[in-house]
Amino acid sequence: MFVMFDEAGKFMAGRVLSESDASVQVELDSGKRVKVKAAHVLLRFEKPAPAAFLAAAQTLSESIELELAWEFSPEEDFAFGTLAREYFSKDATLEQQAAMLFRLFDAPHYFRRAGKGFFRKASAEVIAQALVAMEKKKATVALIAQWAQELADGICPQPVREQLYKILFKPDKNAPEYKAVVDASRATRTAPLELLQRSGAIDSAYQFHWKRFLLENFPQGTGFAAIAAPQVAEALERAPVSAFSIDDSATTEIDDALSVQGLGSGSVTVGVHIAAPGLAVQPDSDIDRLGRARLSTVYMPGYKVTMLPDAVVQTYTLQEGRDCPAVSLYVTFDEATLTITSTQTRLESVPISHNLRHDQLDAIVTEAWLQTPLAEPGSEPAPLTGLQPSLAFLHRLARDLKAKREVVRGKPETFNRPDYNFKLVGNDGAVPQGDEQVQISTRQRGAPLDLIVAEAMILANSSWGSWMAELGVPAIYRSQASLAPGVKVRMGTKALPHAGIGVKSYAWSTSPLRRYTDLVNQWQIIACARHGSTAALAAPFKPKDAALFSIISSFDAAYSAYNGYQSAMERFWTLKYLQQNGMEDLVCTVFKDNMVRADELPLVLPVVGAQGLPRGARVRVRLGAMDLITLDIQGTVTERLDAPQADQTPVDDAPEDDEETAGPIAIAVDINEAPQGDAT
Repeated sequence: MFVMFDEAGKFMAGRVLSESDASVQVELDSGKRVKVKAAHVLLRFEKPAPAAFLAAAQTLSESIELELAWEFSPEEDFAFGTLAREYFSKDATLEQQAAMLFRLFDAPHYFRRAGKGFFRKASAEVIAQALVAMEKKKATVALIAQWAQELADGICPQPVREQLYKILFKPDKNAPEYKAVVDASRATRTAPLELLQRSGAIDSAYQFHWKRFLLENFPQGTGFAAIAAPQVAEALERAPVSAFSIDDSATTEIDDALSVQGLGSGSVTVGVHIAAPGLAVQPDSDIDRLGRARLSTVYMPGYKVTMLPDAVVQTYTLQEGRDCPAVSLYVTFDEATLTITSTQTRLESVPISHNLRHDQLDAIVTEAWLQTPLAEPGSEPAPLTGLQPSLAFLHRLARDLKAKREVVRGKPETFNRPDYNFKLVGNDGAVPQGDEQVQISTRQRGAPLDLIVAEAMILANSSWGSWMAELGVPAIYRSQASLAPGVKVRMGTKALPHAGIGVKSYAWSTSPLRRYTDLVNQWQIIACARHGSTAALAAPFKPKDAALFSIISSFDAAYSAYNGYQSAMERFWTLKYLQQNGMEDLVCTVFKDNMVRADELPLVLPVVGAQGLPRGARVRVRLGAMDLITLDIQGTVTERLDAPQADQTPVDDAPEDDEETAGPIAIAVDINEAPQGDAT
C-alpha cells in the first residue's frame, strides 16, 4: 500500500510501513522513514510505484484547462477529488485526482486553498486582476532579460541609467532595473560597477561621486526652504575695539575675528570675537532644526554645502565695515612675559574693520616682515594699514602659546607637509561638472597668519571649555588620553585633557556658523556669560542631558562622512591635475609598506619596487593607469633620489583638532564602502 501526503505544501508519496488512527509510518523511495499525520494523507493507491505515480499525475495536470475546471467547480468549499470527478468523469482515477490536486494547488489565482486537499473558487474579478498581474509580471521578466542582454552587450538601457545611483548604493532589490544589472553581472561574470562603466552608464566620474554623496547624505537635496534670520533682541554694548578676521578668500562663513588693545602699555588685551548666531537663534527653532539636520558645512574643491542658509549666514557673519553681534573672549597678558593676568567673556557688538585673506597676504606677512619695525607707522600695504604692530604681537604670542602647549604635549609639533589649496578655473560657485581646469597651490602650515589664528582659536576653545566645567555647565568636548599610537580623539560631555593639543580641556566653540557642536557650546557659553555661578540652571542643556549625547553621535557620523567626501574629492581633483598636465612621473617619499606620498601634491599611492626601502627614502615614481571612479592609481619606482643614509622623515603630528592648521589627507576610496576620514 502506498500513500500520497501533503508535507508543508509539498506532495510526497511512499510505502506504508504501519499506521494508527492518528498517524502513518511511511518509507520514501530514498529509504527515509517519516511519520505522517493521518489528516495529511490525501490518497492511497496500490500501483504504480510512488515515483511513477507522482510523475504521471504531474504530466496529466498540465493538460487540465483551468477555465473549464473553474466553471465545473462548486461555489462552496470542495475537495480536489470532487472536482476531478466533475472534470474527468464520475469514475476519475486516483491518478486523475492527483493531477487535479496538483493543478489546483499551482493555480492560486483561480482557486484559494481552504485546508488540506480543499479549495474555494476565486471570483471572476479576482481572476481578471490576477491574470493582468501575471501578464505584467511576464512582461517585466521579458524586459529584465532584454535589459540584461543589452548590458552584457555594452549598452545601458535608459531606465537603468536613470536608476544608476540607487542601483549601486541604495538598491530596491525588487526593481527590474536592479535585477537586470544582477542578471547581466552574473552572466558576464563582471562586477556591477565595472559592468555599468563598460556600458556607458556613467557619463561623468565627478557626477558619479557627487550623486552618490547626495544619495547617502542629502537624499532630499541641498536646498533650503525660505527662512528669515531673527535679529538679536537684546541691546548689545559696542566693543571699543577694531577687529579683523583672517580667512581664505572663498570663506563666507566668517566665524572669528581678533583685536589687540594696550600695545606699549605693559598690559595687552587680546580679543577673540566669535560670530554669535546663538544670541538670536534659539534651540528647537526652525533654524536650529536646519543646523541639527546637517550638523556641519561640507567642503570640497570649488564648492561647499553650508550648514545654514546663506541668508542666515550673512546675517551673523563677521563682515568688515559693520558692527556684528559676537561672543568675545578677552585675555589680558603681561606684555613682557606674555603671562595671562585675566580673562573675561562679553556679549557685545563688535566693529569689524578688515576681512584679511590668507591667500592674498601670506607672501607679505612673513616672520621677517613682522619682526622688522616700520619706518613710518601706518605705512603697511593695504589692507594691512595700521595692523603690523598688532600682528607682530599676535605672532609673538602665538609662538609662546604654542611652545607652552608643546611642553604639556611632551614633544614639539612638526609641520613637514603643507596645506594644499584647490582652485577650479572658471567655476562660479555652482556644482562642479568635473571637467574644470584645476590649479593646486600650497600654503605651508605654521605660516605666521596661519599660526596666529590657530593659537587664538585653541586659546578660546580651551579657555571656554575650562570655564564651563568650572561653572558645572555641560558642553561638548573633544579629548585625547595620550599621544600613544591608536589613541584617537573622542567627543564627550566631560572636560578631559586633549593630549594632542596639550590643553586640559577643549570644547569646539569658535565656528558656530559652520559646525553644529560649536553652536550648541555657544548657547552654553552665553548662559555662563549671563548667569555666572547659576548658569547650570539657565543653560539650554542640563547635566546628563540625553540630547547632548544624541548630538554627539549624529555629529560624529556626519562629520566623518563629510570629511571622507572632502578627502575623496581632493584626490579626484589631484588625479585630474595629473591628467590635465600630462604628468607621467612624480617625486615621492616612502612612508610605509610600498606606499609613497608625492612631495608636491596631496597624493598617496601604492607603488611597485619600494620593497626594502626605508621610511623617508625619496624616489621617482612612474605613474600607471588611473581610475577616476575608484580613485585608484598605482606607480612603479624607477629611481632612488636620495643618499641611503638620509633615511629618516619626521612624522607630521599637527594637532588633530586644529582645523586652521591640519591639512587634507588624500586617501584611496573603496567604491563599495562609504568614504571614511578621521574627523579633524
